Amino acid sequence: MAAPRPGCYLGAAKAQRREGYGLYVYPNSFFQYEGEWKQGRKHGHGKLLFKDGSYYEGEFVDGEIMGNGLRYWASTGNTYSGQFVSGELHGHGVMQYKDGGKYEGEFSYGVRAGHGLLVDQDGQTYQGSFHNNKKHGGGKMTFKNGDKYEGDWILDQRQGHGILHCADGTIYEGQWRNDVFNGQGTEIHCSGVIYDGLWINGYPAAQAKKIVILGPEVIDVIQGSAITLHVQLQNEEGEVSEYENGRLLEIWAGVKNHQIPASSSTSLFKLIEEVERKPVKTPFGFECISYPLMDAVSGSWELKAAVPISGKSGFALADLPIPKGDIEPESRSDTRFGTGDAPSNEDGFEGESLHPPASQRVERGCVVFRNIMLAPPPANYQPFMLLDELNKKGGKKPSGRISAEKAEKMTVSQEKIVDSRSEVTAKGYKSKQDQHSTKNSRVLPGQYVIMVREVTMPPFLGQTLPTAFKLLRVLPEKTKVKNIKKETVKATST
Repeated sequence: MAAPRPGCYLGAAKAQRREGYGLYVYPNSFFQYEGEWKQGRKHGHGKLLFKDGSYYEGEFVDGEIMGNGLRYWASTGNTYSGQFVSGELHGHGVMQYKDGGKYEGEFSYGVRAGHGLLVDQDGQTYQGSFHNNKKHGGGKMTFKNGDKYEGDWILDQRQGHGILHCADGTIYEGQWRNDVFNGQGTEIHCSGVIYDGLWINGYPAAQAKKIVILGPEVIDVIQGSAITLHVQLQNEEGEVSEYENGRLLEIWAGVKNHQIPASSSTSLFKLIEEVERKPVKTPFGFECISYPLMDAVSGSWELKAAVPISGKSGFALADLPIPKGDIEPESRSDTRFGTGDAPSNEDGFEGESLHPPASQRVERGCVVFRNIMLAPPPANYQPFMLLDELNKKGGKKPSGRISAEKAEKMTVSQEKIVDSRSEVTAKGYKSKQDQHSTKNSRVLPGQYVIMVREVTMPPFLGQTLPTAFKLLRVLPEKTKVKNIKKETVKATST
């Protein structure tokens, strides 16, 4: 049907009124309607065209867009198919957005309101309640990164109570505000860390900031004795972060890294490279290299009972032998909390038979490393230990600069000592058991460093706590004998 001029009608009529099917172009030429008429009004099925290319096709009642129909907006490219009331989207319908998004659900006078399913251009989906075109009320949303949230919404933001299941396995359940964790809530992190407490703007209010090894500044322990260390996670105010559980902590030891000039012929530089860990800076003004730790287990090493040992720097837990049979080994089958079956020690203390202390999971901000013992010095550590002994015998602390000549002399003396020890070993020790006699299977007296670091993976909230350090001073075993004699004399005099 050819389009008439503006303000003209072409079609059926009755009593000088448009009746039946016809085409009408409005005087302003912006609208054009083709379809059914009744008593001069659009009524029934028809199509209303707009000058910009937009259109509506569907039901009309008494001149109004009413009922089911299809609406297309040329300016946006969006298309709606569903129910209309007085020309507005009202009721159930489907809106297809040009960018690829889609909404299917309820509308109220042109906006999303009620229950519906929204899929955005990124493929994120939300199913739940809407108000004034925004997510409002209860609903479920799946994000493009795989996270899933179910809970309360207010004006497009998560607010109220909700549960978030992250793609990496992390789960949070609790209060929300402004689209982040706010209020009381519990997060079970994919690494095993659990925080149950107050959250402020997405972060724990009592989050741990540091690892603290309890005890005096310098822990004194008798040679060959085991110690028990108590460790805490503390916040910035120094309070225990008792709302945290599950951080994985590892304990290890270090010995001072003695620097030797490159001009020296000593093999210390080569030995440094052979050490498992690279030199680590300590807060005590020197670097240290890794020194082996071990569990004090039954066998050639006796378990110890903790007793206080006094020192200038305070006192710490040291050990005395416990008769066999008095202590039963603890079950260590729960690897989640850093324990395992008690290691055997049938083969003495060869490098491959040393059992380092297991990493421990934090419980209520605290962890205890029990029966920790410094292992006998490995063969490749002997030059370090010998150098330390030579410094002590000299009566003077090294100035930090060693002449090349002096370094050469020290190197020669060390090599002679090592050679002489090798000759004695070859002549005097024939069996494997004799090589690990009581004297040689003890850690050498001196100063060591105990370190506790976090090895939680992946890090909780993307942050790893800084390593904690503590000085450990190993006293010769004869110190214990002297103390016992003094106590005996005192008891006799009384």
